[in-house]
Amino acid sequence: MEKDIIQINSIDTYCKYCGFEVLHPLVTVVNMAEAVRNYPECKLNFGVYSIWLKQGAGCSIKYGRREYDYQEGTVVSFAPGQVVQVEPNDGMSNSSIGLLFHPDLIHGTSLGRKIARYTFFSYDQTEALHLSERERNQYLAIIDSIKAELEHAIDKHSRELLCDHIELLLDICLRFYDRQFITRYKVNVDILADFERILNAYFKDGLAEQKGFPTVAWLADRVHLSASYFGDLIKKETGLTAQEYIQNKIVTLSKQELLGTNLPVSEIAYKLGFEYPQHFTRLFKKVTGMSPSEYRSSIN
Repeated sequence: MEKDIIQINSIDTYCKYCGFEVLHPLVTVVNMAEAVRNYPECKLNFGVYSIWLKQGAGCSIKYGRREYDYQEGTVVSFAPGQVVQVEPNDGMSNSSIGLLFHPDLIHGTSLGRKIARYTFFSYDQTEALHLSERERNQYLAIIDSIKAELEHAIDKHSRELLCDHIELLLDICLRFYDRQFITRYKVNVDILADFERILNAYFKDGLAEQKGFPTVAWLADRVHLSASYFGDLIKKETGLTAQEYIQNKIVTLSKQELLGTNLPVSEIAYKLGFEYPQHFTRLFKKVTGMSPSEYRSSIN
């Protein structure tokens, strides 16, 4: 039987259920070892940002169709609107540290303007951040700074200082993720090879003509990654966005058609998945500096 989805739309709702003191209406730091009670096995729809450092083995998480019982010293995060299935592990301690903050906290701030760059909020839980002991200590030091600020009486400086601390924590997570991309280089190269193979097969098998050119989300799913993580991986390894990589592939294939066949430009465009030939011409000129017809004439 499908479980009901519990909405967590405020810091107050979450804290009061678990028995935590509400020090600020828009942000909190919690240690699950101190919870009066935990949510039972259920699905939670967080209306707030949350980022968790795993400590103890008292909880498993399912996100989408995947399960990941993440190990001690790993970080997972969720953006507003994501649905997470929580499964408590009976008899096992859970002292995970959570930072939760409402989107209203960051509106109009530097953090609010930068929040989109923290793409790890949209990663699958199998793409969690694994911390070394040194990194974990650095992470916890910033969490302690946020806790100290929360314990200060709310005044005109509170919001700015809290946002600054949270921004620092998220920037540190970006740095740690960059390190993780580097240390997983061999895995990333294998994923890149799979990506290239799948992309080549898509056009070779005529799927582009049937369905249009492939989306980043479709390709990410084929290599079993979230679209956000996949996009970041491609950018780290190639210097191009996934969309730019796909567009370059289309231009490369179109050059082969332009020089190796006598097909009209419009037919090549349809073959590569474009609904309108002018869109193909626009892309080709953007990448090469000349139209498809000009390119064909310049080589022949």
